[in-house]
Formats: sequence, structure tokens, C-alpha cells
Amino acid sequence: QVQLVESGGGLVQPGGSLRLSCVASGSIGSIYYMGWYRQAPGKQREMVASISSSGIPNYGDSVKGRFTISRENAKNTVNLQMNNLKPEDTAVYYCKTTISTPLNINIYWGQGTQVTVSS
Repeated sequence: QVQLVESGGGLVQPGGSLRLSCVASGSIGSIYYMGWYRQAPGKQREMVASISSSGIPNYGDSVKGRFTISRENAKNTVNLQMNNLKPEDTAVYYCKTTISTPLNINIYWGQGTQVTVSS
């Protein structure tokens, strides 16, 4: 059993910053892919940023230069530092990981954390 717990969402003014964290726990063997996705009302879920097991990041075009993804392997954690936030960044943000357990390899999603950018 693997659980993902996200934290760090909230309400922030345009131009502000937030830092999201996602911690994986349970019967974890190895964590491969780690990423953040978001879904705004009425829109499809989209990839925000991802990071490979070797630490190579990848960003969606709308967040390049503003968001930074990082991972702390010893803590089974992936972080998303979000700077210069815009109202269009408002969405529920989800953590997604690929994790191996003693039984198999699966994709896991967190429960989501709300980010609202508004004055």
C-alpha cells in the first residue's frame, strides 16, 4: 500500500509564491517518475512539471521560468516551487508518481491540493 500526501496549497495574490510538497509513504521499493499536474474547473488535467529518477526536470510551457520542481529521494518527496503566480495558475494540483513495491510497479496519484491566485 502506497499513499501520497500533498501540502502547501492555498490562496495567494498575483505575483506571489507557494511551495507544494508531496510525500510518498508505505511499502516503497523505488520511486521513478515524479510529477505535478493540475486541473482547473472545466479544463483537462495538464502536466505542470516532472522530474526523472536521475533528476532531469521537464516543464509545461506555461510555467517555464516561474516554477521549479525538485525531489528529495531520501525523504520520498517531490516539491514544486511556484513563483510569480498568475490567476490562470488557479487549479487543483496533483502529485503523480511511479513507484515499485514488493509486488509490482504502479502509478499513484495524490488527493490534490487547491491553489488559488486572486487579489
